[in-house]
Amino acid sequence: MTRPHLPTLTAMQCFEASARHLSFTRAAVELSLTQSAVSKQVAQLETVLQHPLFRRVRKRLQVTPEGSLYLTEVRNILAKVEMSTRYMQSYGGQSEVLNVTTLPTFGARWLIPRINGYRFRHPNVYLNIANRVEPFDLEKERVDVAFFFGHGAWPKAECLKLLDEEMVAVCAPSIVPEGGITHALELTQLVLLQSATRPDAWHLWFEAQGAYTEYSYHGPRFDTFYMALRAARAGCGVALVPRFLAEEELLAGQLMIPWSFSSTSRDAYYLAYPECKADMAKVKGFVEWIVEHLETPPQASGGTCSSPV
Repeated sequence: MTRPHLPTLTAMQCFEASARHLSFTRAAVELSLTQSAVSKQVAQLETVLQHPLFRRVRKRLQVTPEGSLYLTEVRNILAKVEMSTRYMQSYGGQSEVLNVTTLPTFGARWLIPRINGYRFRHPNVYLNIANRVEPFDLEKERVDVAFFFGHGAWPKAECLKLLDEEMVAVCAPSIVPEGGITHALELTQLVLLQSATRPDAWHLWFEAQGAYTEYSYHGPRFDTFYMALRAARAGCGVALVPRFLAEEELLAGQLMIPWSFSSTSRDAYYLAYPECKADMAKVKGFVEWIVEHLETPPQASGGTCSSPV
């Protein structure tokens, strides 16, 4: 089936380079093409899209609003093509890529310390780690291993439980009243920082103590626990987070637990991998490594993480 109205990758590359440099000439140098060739490719792209991508102002280029919108899509497309190409280049060779997805804060705080030293045992396996929050299909996305929070089930996948979650309230010591907190509901006076992925977290936490407040859903909302932790450190309010994600700040005295109550979440953190990849050496090796380092991650030292992460 022919697709005559779709632009070429060359045209997209010319547009992306021109937008980055705001110059056809500099884009041409980067792409080893002539200036006229780059200009022609962009013009053809504008014809296909039926929108101008650049304005010419005083012999300089300016990206149009339509161009800015399309530029975001083009960069995503080019990045995906590059990743797919590198994946196939490594397929079946001496070096292999292991595609891993993780929740953002979990990946930064729990996973990264535990891959310290991994490359020395598996020097031919290169980790490609990406953040994913929304549900997705493991097979269709070509993901080898996924870390997720849930009830331990994933279609057509093997799931391994890693750890439970203990939720605690944390805040900067500077915002706690001089006499301390004497009742859970007093936390509402300090502003409750909300998590977009756990909209009912505060409600359930108060409910577990037999307390109720109309403010359990009120307060600034953040996409990740990391952002909520940063806001808590800055004194913006109280964050309700998994304790293991806040250990770094708690140990450093940057955060404290103003009210000692904690609750265990109904769900837990899991590692998942497609059933069809269960016997793949790179997957088995990575799962074994994670199991070995569940309890205590290796001590941090320079230059030991596998690249790229």
